Amino acid sequence: MSAVCPSCGVAVVAGYVRCPKCHAGLPMGRAKRATAEPGGTAVETRGFPVAPVAIGGAVVLVALVVVLSLRGGTRPAEPAAPPTPGPIAAIAAPVQARSSVPIVVPSPAPDPGAAAPDPGAAARALEQALRVQRLWGRAEIIGPRVDLRSGSCSDKAMQGLIANQRSVLHGAGLTRLRCVEQSGAVVFELDL
Repeated sequence: MSAVCPSCGVAVVAGYVRCPKCHAGLPMGRAKRATAEPGGTAVETRGFPVAPVAIGGAVVLVALVVVLSLRGGTRPAEPAAPPTPGPIAAIAAPVQARSSVPIVVPSPAPDPGAAAPDPGAAARALEQALRVQRLWGRAEIIGPRVDLRSGSCSDKAMQGLIANQRSVLHGAGLTRLRCVEQSGAVVFELDL
């Protein structure tokens, strides 16, 4: 549909506010307006989402009230102290003669259900000690031997640390320690 400019008489496509030739204002009443939304990339503007924010605030408020009511509720009563016993009358016991034979208490028999020493736990303890001294390394159990892979094998502090951990490693059933550099070269080996 087109309209005609009242000033210059040029045919103008509907929807223009001014004439493209003379720039005179065009009457708005004569053109039929479109009732549908315009196409293209126009995005409908929306207002602030009041309902979701109000619902979220209400949920937070209810949760806060529940937590405070549960937390501030009644505390369990402290257990009453046991009554103190009254004075005890001394009981005379018959005196027995002491013998000169020492009493021998047998050592307990090993518990068959007790767990055997864990070499993995000893290796983890060694790694933790290395971390504390900032010597960084990984311990790997290979049979009765520990391979310690570290870039600090030639460090003087490494010898002292291994001496401190020797009893733990030996108690776990490990008999030999080998310190290996990251390249794979063996720096030293020791018996535990």
